[in-house]
Amino acid sequence: MIDKHIDDFLVCLDEKRFYDAHESIESVWFPRRFEDCDEVRLLKGFINAAVSFELNKRGRAKQSEKVWKNYIKYRPLLYKIESKNLNSYHYVARYIEKLKYGL
Repeated sequence: MIDKHIDDFLVCLDEKRFYDAHESIESVWFPRRFEDCDEVRLLKGFINAAVSFELNKRGRAKQSEKVWKNYIKYRPLLYKIESKNLNSYHYVARYIEKLKYGL
């Protein structure tokens, strides 16, 4: 199930539809948002990255950087969680950072 949402997220990022990217992952995160689970927190981090890109696109650089710091806070969870989706999550993180830093 999450694979489709991840694919949608990446397509939206590629097309600079950051709000839609946020929505695609939020639909997975939202029902689980109260779980005490690092995987859920990592998904929240991906949402924050998309929000950061959208804010930057709208010329709100200061707010964008503040939200970006939330993504950075959750990023280390990639090395802590156990998930069947871990490879996909690593790919998403690399893609996000490529967009941010032009890597």
